[in-house]
Amino acid sequence: MKKILLASLIALTSTHAFAQQELKFATEATYAPFEYMDDSNQIQGFDIDLAKALCTEIKASCTFHNQAFDSLIPALKFKRYDAAISAMDITDARQKQVTFTNAYYDNAAAFVSNKGKVADQAALNGKRVGVQNGSTHQSYLVDQMAGVTAVPYASYQDAFIDMQNGRIDSVFGDTAVVAEWFKGNDKLAYVGKPVTNKQYFGNGFGIAVNKDNQALVDQLNAALKTIKANGQYQKIFDQYFAK
Repeated sequence: MKKILLASLIALTSTHAFAQQELKFATEATYAPFEYMDDSNQIQGFDIDLAKALCTEIKASCTFHNQAFDSLIPALKFKRYDAAISAMDITDARQKQVTFTNAYYDNAAAFVSNKGKVADQAALNGKRVGVQNGSTHQSYLVDQMAGVTAVPYASYQDAFIDMQNGRIDSVFGDTAVVAEWFKGNDKLAYVGKPVTNKQYFGNGFGIAVNKDNQALVDQLNAALKTIKANGQYQKIFDQYFAK
C-alpha cells in the first residue's frame, strides 16, 4: 500500500512539474508591422509571431492582450501580465522599472510629413509633431527638440490621420512602422535622416518583464538565442521586413 501511495505521489508531482506554463503578453496593437489587429479582430504582427515562437520553445502557452502603450509598464509592475512585447525600446529610464530581455530587433526613428510640408529637421522648429504617448519618441522631442511641440496620441494611426488632414505637421516614429505608411502612398516624404541617439534609440527592442521575474527573462533569452541559431527568427523577420 505504501509503495502504491508513493508511486501515486511521484506521478502527481511529475505531472505538476511539467504542467504547461501560461504566459500573458500585453501589447499595443496599432503598430504595424510589429503588432496590429487583422480583419478578424485578432492581434497579429512580427512581435506576436516572435512571442509565439519563444513560447513554443519554452513549452508555454501564450495569450495576447491589447493595452494602451503608456499602460504597459505599470501593468507589468502590478503583475497584471507576465511580459510586454510592443516594439519597446530598451532605455535606462525603463530599465529602472522593468527588466528587459536581450534585444530582438535593432531600431532607429524617423520623421515623416506630407510632401512639401517640411524641408528638413531644422524646419521642424515651431511645428507640431505627433508621437505616441509614453514613447521614447515623445521623450526625445521633449528633451532634445525644445522648439518642437510634441503632440501625444494614444496610437500612431490617429497621429497619421491628423497629419494627413493638416492638424499636425509631422509624425515621429520607428523606421519600420513609418515605412509601412509609404506603401501605396506617394504623398509622403521623410524629413531628414533617421535618428539613432543611443539614449533613446539604437539599443533595440526588448521584451519587458516584472523585475521580480528574472527566471522568465532567462527563459526568453535562451529561447531567443535558440530560434536565432536554428533560423526560425530569420524566417519570421523575412516575412515582415524582407525587401
